Amino acid sequence: MPYVKVEITRDGATREQKLAVIRGITDVLVRELGKDPATTFVVIQEIELEDWGHRGTSVRELRGG
Repeated sequence: MPYVKVEITRDGATREQKLAVIRGITDVLVRELGKDPATTFVVIQEIELEDWGHRGTSVRELRGG
């Protein structure tokens, strides 16, 4: 039973884009590892830009926000 968690910054990924990511990850697990899509779970968690740090600061600051 694969469980994949994808964390991205909350900055505009559309519903369609997220669905494409979920489908793509599921397809890879089915194709490459023979996993059953019925028991494969993909979770996308969106993180606020100020809650994601990089290079000693927040992503919001790095992007000029």
